[in-house]
Amino acid sequence: MTQQLVLFDIDGTLVLTGGAGKRGMTRAFEALFGIPDAFAEVSLAGRTDTSILADALDHHAIPGAERNITAFRQRYLEYLREEVEGATFGKTVLPGILPLLDALIVSPRTFLGLLTGNYAEAAEVKLGYFGLWRYFRCGAFGDDAHDRNHLVPIAIDRARNCGLPPAVITADVVVVGDTPRDVECAHAHGARVVAVATGEYSVRQLHDAGADVVFEDFSDTALVLAAISECR
Repeated sequence: MTQQLVLFDIDGTLVLTGGAGKRGMTRAFEALFGIPDAFAEVSLAGRTDTSILADALDHHAIPGAERNITAFRQRYLEYLREEVEGATFGKTVLPGILPLLDALIVSPRTFLGLLTGNYAEAAEVKLGYFGLWRYFRCGAFGDDAHDRNHLVPIAIDRARNCGLPPAVITADVVVVGDTPRDVECAHAHGARVVAVATGEYSVRQLHDAGADVVFEDFSDTALVLAAISECR
């Protein structure tokens, strides 16, 4: 029996953090470079933290020197912890996620991982707050590649290092996400996509982007499990 590698996005797919990520980035950028609301003109959804920062630095004519990138990352992680803890609304585990993860983690057919644009430490901050970090043995993160489309092979290699059988190929990979960029990064490598309209994009938009299956949310655990299983 060939296992499936099921790779989850975080923001808009597993959880909502009440805008903690953007607020943390905004605070960090202003603290370091003196520019308020620096990400107002920068697209965030579905992108890697590294590419988001690169666009903001370029937009504000700030050198993308390694010292600036490192300083931003450190300050952002500090503020992100505060913002996740302090958010008072719009902060939740999304519908159906807990029973879905509980079912997948005990299934001998599935190996759970992450595929997210978040820095690895930011992913741990967000999921750790909600008690979800424990479900995932490994993943590919925004630290690993500027372009999200490069993350699927990295996630597969990490999973193999953590025990995924070498016989698992990209056709056995399912990316679970909420944006057209999740669809694009999966299909760039022959993986399949189960999309969910709990983020910024509608069911129609995700269908039009080419997702293999789209749900309004993951409330129907049995139906979602069947869709993941059939994506092979």
